[in-house]
Parts: sequence; C-alpha cells; structure tokens
Amino acid sequence: MQQTRKTYTLQEATKKLEHYCAYQERCHKEVVQKLTDMYMIPEAIDVIVVHLLQHNFLNEERFAKTFVSGKFKIKAWGRRRLTFELKKKGVGKVNIKQALADISDEEYIGVFNDLAEKKANSIKESNLFKKKKKFIDYFLYRGWESHLVYDKANELIK
Repeated sequence: MQQTRKTYTLQEATKKLEHYCAYQERCHKEVVQKLTDMYMIPEAIDVIVVHLLQHNFLNEERFAKTFVSGKFKIKAWGRRRLTFELKKKGVGKVNIKQALADISDEEYIGVFNDLAEKKANSIKESNLFKKKKKFIDYFLYRGWESHLVYDKANELIK
C-alpha cells in the first residue's frame, strides 16, 4: 500500500510558514528544512523564503539575538557554545558577533561566578582531582572559556 503525501500550493505553504515563523524565531536553515520536508521544489522554496524576509517573518539578526539571550539566561551557556550552535544553524559571523555583544562582560562573569559556586558546592566527590575534573567538564561542555574555568576550579576546589 502506497502512502500519499500531502502536497501544498505556493499560497498554502507560504501561510503555513508564516505561522511557523510567527510562533517562534527561526533561522534560514530551519525554514528551508521545513519546506524541504513539505516536498516543495527549490524554486518554490526560494520564493517563500524571499516573501518571509520581505514581510519580516524571517530575520537572521533577530533570531541570533533571541537565541543567544535565551540560551545564556536559561541554560547558562558560555560564548563558545553559543557561537558553535549558531554556526551549526548557518547564522553569519556578523550576526553572531552582534548577538554576543549584547551580553555585557559584567553580566557574563556574574552568571559564571554564581553558577561556579553552585556547581562546586553540589559536586559530591571526596577525591579532589575527580571533583575538579567534574567541575571543569561541566563548564567546558557548556561553552565557557577554558581560562575562566581552570582559574575558577583552582580557586574553589582545594
């Protein structure tokens, strides 16, 4: 038995993608992937993406700023992880730089210090080397700069 796949007209697909972009900020790559999953032809994808850009449903700079703000405040990711994730989503270097510039150095260090205190107190490990390794791995995975992580590990775990 063969499955029938839903086909969309250009207008239907455009409306669907307008709702998709209005619901949450999206990057170009996500939009193109969604259209590809809807079995749209490349010419139609181009037309719809241009429409979304012209009507401000799709804005890479706005996406980058929202992404950075959310992941920094909620997940406490460092600049390296934020940069990596945005590059993975196909966001341009200029937009990445602008979005990261929105985080002030004072706020960045403040979040790092608060998180470091909490994490150091929460690690239940008697062996100092293992405790330090767990601490360092936690922060490096979340994209915090290695010099900050190692300095803080040496300061807090003795």
